[in-house]
Amino acid sequence: MPKSGIGDTFQQQTRYIRGKLPGGRLDWASKPAMYKQYPSAPKIPLSPAQTAAGPPIWDALGKRRSVRRFVSVPLDEPALSQLLWAAQGITSVRRGFAFRTAPSAGGLFPIETYLVIHSVGGIEPGIYHYGVQRHELEQLRAGDFRAEAARAALDQDIAGRSNVVFIWTAVFDRSKWKYRQRAYRYVYLDAGHIAQNVALAAVALNLGSCQVAALYDDEANTLLGVDGLDESAIYMTVVGRPA
Repeated sequence: MPKSGIGDTFQQQTRYIRGKLPGGRLDWASKPAMYKQYPSAPKIPLSPAQTAAGPPIWDALGKRRSVRRFVSVPLDEPALSQLLWAAQGITSVRRGFAFRTAPSAGGLFPIETYLVIHSVGGIEPGIYHYGVQRHELEQLRAGDFRAEAARAALDQDIAGRSNVVFIWTAVFDRSKWKYRQRAYRYVYLDAGHIAQNVALAAVALNLGSCQVAALYDDEANTLLGVDGLDESAIYMTVVGRPA
């Protein structure tokens, strides 16, 4: 097949070649902020994550499947808390650096977690941002966004029938600050690590999940209120109680 598409060009022009690696020093004064915050958004503290017991990792790996059928029973808030901690929760802080559950190239953590909540006990339906530092939700908009979530997910109705839709965005400059154009490779890998954590956590909680890479970019960005340039939606996961 011919290798002339934009994807082929991207792959070739972001290669690392021995003896031709990008040089220069990092400009620490221009390093982007590590966390995104919505200071004026209402805050919803989440239940403390459980970090002990649970099923062996081998069981979770063996049982992981894509689930596309859900029952209309609300998700418990502690379960949502556990899923968010699995996605990007802080596991320890050493010398001022916060380690998280999922790895990130250069420890730069360019991925932000947003939620479209449809049915979670004690939490109003709407669009939320996960505040990693304090393990809390920031409410961006209240309301029923089932139809909008399904349309953004390439018209897949599972995004409207699940309990919650995780939408991950990339804040590209966090990675580009160090890795330049190569950063675009890394943000997708980072999102994959996070989504796999959520998939395994869902199994551990007897929930179902399905990872969704097919999305209408502009519609997903509009739903979240991000510009699609400096920050853009790149991946989704739906979670619910399996039928």
